[in-house]
Amino acid sequence: MAMNRRFFLMGTAGLALGACAGPHSSFDREAGVLIDEGGFGNPTMNNHLVQTGRISLAEIMSRRFHAEVPSMVNFAFDSARLDGEAMAILKQQAHWMRQFPELRFRIYGHTDAVGSASYNQALGMRRARAVQNALVSLGVPRRSIEAVVSRGQTQPLIVSEGREPANRRTVTEISGLVRRATRMDGEYAQILHRRYVSSASDGSD
Repeated sequence: MAMNRRFFLMGTAGLALGACAGPHSSFDREAGVLIDEGGFGNPTMNNHLVQTGRISLAEIMSRRFHAEVPSMVNFAFDSARLDGEAMAILKQQAHWMRQFPELRFRIYGHTDAVGSASYNQALGMRRARAVQNALVSLGVPRRSIEAVVSRGQTQPLIVSEGREPANRRTVTEISGLVRRATRMDGEYAQILHRRYVSSASDGSD
């Protein structure tokens, strides 16, 4: 009885393996053939591009900033007041910016097309300054924001002559580093290390 049971179990295992070994199975191929490299080589490639001067550290961090934090806040018509939604976004920006004192930022103010060009130029600047002041109040050093700039109505997201909420905005961008680094010199590694330490201490991902 025990012998019959043993053969039964071996037969069942054989059938299971046989079912897996179809034309798309890795059992009949060389090891590793189905491994997907995905983005495995990206960190090495980034380091190489920075060290050879083909990409800057500021560019790498700018991509991270836009991937991890909303860079834009919107405003009501003819207003530079920051509402609750805008402040929630700016808190995220400020948290990210405080972790990287090596970086410098620039804030661009925009408007829709209603009103004169000169009025909208001034309105765009008021919006940019409102965001700057809010970020400073949230702990971002004022020196980290190297400039506030008004684009007025000249760079709409949506081309419209009327009231367009999407165009009433500010955009926060990384503009560079405290000093221009032509080589890595461990600077990027230090930034990443500080990022991970901060993530572990505050419980964020």
